[in-house]
Amino acid sequence: MTQQSTEPMTTAEDAGDGSRQPAGRSWLDRYFHISDRGSSIAREMRGGITTFMAMCYILLLNPVILGSVQDVHKNTLAHAGLVTATAFGAAVCTLLMGFVGKVPLALAAGLNVSAALTTQVVPNMTWPQAMGMCVMYGVVICLLVVTGLREMVMNAIPLALKHAITMGIGMFVALIGLVKAGFVGKGIGTPVTLGATGNLSGWPVLFFCLTLLLIFMLQARKVPGAILIGIVVGSVFSIAATKLGGLTAKDWGGTPPALNGSAVSMPDFGLFGHVQFGGWGSIGALSVGMIVFTLVLAGFFDAMATIIGVGTEAKLADDKGRMPGLSKALFVDGAGGAIGGLAGGSGQTVFIESASGVGEGARTGLSSVVTGLLFAACLFFTPVTQLVPAQVAAAALVVIGSMMMSVASHVDWSDRAVSIPVFLTVALMPFTYQITTGVGAGVVAYTAIKAAQGKWREIGGFMWVLTGIFLVYFSLHPIQQWLGIK
Repeated sequence: MTQQSTEPMTTAEDAGDGSRQPAGRSWLDRYFHISDRGSSIAREMRGGITTFMAMCYILLLNPVILGSVQDVHKNTLAHAGLVTATAFGAAVCTLLMGFVGKVPLALAAGLNVSAALTTQVVPNMTWPQAMGMCVMYGVVICLLVVTGLREMVMNAIPLALKHAITMGIGMFVALIGLVKAGFVGKGIGTPVTLGATGNLSGWPVLFFCLTLLLIFMLQARKVPGAILIGIVVGSVFSIAATKLGGLTAKDWGGTPPALNGSAVSMPDFGLFGHVQFGGWGSIGALSVGMIVFTLVLAGFFDAMATIIGVGTEAKLADDKGRMPGLSKALFVDGAGGAIGGLAGGSGQTVFIESASGVGEGARTGLSSVVTGLLFAACLFFTPVTQLVPAQVAAAALVVIGSMMMSVASHVDWSDRAVSIPVFLTVALMPFTYQITTGVGAGVVAYTAIKAAQGKWREIGGFMWVLTGIFLVYFSLHPIQQWLGIK
């Protein structure tokens, strides 16, 4: 006779991902599958806080990038509104990723998307139209995920070109940081030069250099939150120099590091909902299509790699890149473009800094919920961002650019059929100040070289179509002249 257990029987419950979970655990544990993934609520909380600390610099950088650019009507975006829009977009999208995707990924305004907006979009249209472009590219990515075309696009573009796009955007972002810091300027007789006059001058550039070196040193020591620590230290020294050294607003380019009034304020939602579709005037449908395509490139491929990379580090993905909630995570990432556009703070995308939270033990969406709530709290601390000089914040752009260059090790530089398209993609993005130009040059060169080698089948139908589009793009002005279109 066997002895029966006196423990109460538990019934299995649907976990929402096809698996069955035993009852008797907290709803938080069951909803986020915390125990199933070998984590705990404490680890998720710690991971969420760590991720926030690693990426909250975006509250400083995104307003720096967007706030200094005039649209076609010479209008600029207010700093307080940009900080609110950046915090709001990050909070909403990261909370969605936590509750819907249920994975430890945090989102915020993509610096690559913001860079594309300021250099290629805004000079040709108004800010509401530019934010409308963000909404459009977000919808396109969502449609790609829903229809399954994402797989087709990802498989059609050669891996080397995907790496090249990441590297090129990294170089582009780094150049933007160097220019905004005053380390690089327009030369006299040369396209660019050191500083504004061929020499580095002024305290702000010095603080940029010191902040940059400090962050690199901390990263080399593998210090968590190196970017944030560097920005804080650089800001402290900048404030001290301003107070003790008598630096003026002129020295800082008009915005000295200072706290005017209280550190707490109500959010400024003045940019929310300022979205316009159409009315692009003389830009033309093809140019609009290329702009949307550029934004999709800026926000799509890097996000895909980040999601798989962080998921693998969290031991959620298998050897084929499949992980629980992958399609939902990709959809939320795409929706981030639309949400960011509606908020007025650029398209949102998954941040690689999410890996810092995973390193602290985060395995579920609960950590993302914690990160999202912390971003929401930042809505009420907009004045604090005024303590960080633009030159100090720009150091982080250079650091991020260097991080994006790390994929260079995956490129076979000995194969000219690969190295030439990669080189053109990486070089032309910063040299032309346009992401689209770099991508187009890489695609056309790849197709032409493969065709010259007689490897027609390796190119693929989608790459041929893409090559044709870019050939029209590069020939657009001559074609318009030939057709008599002004």
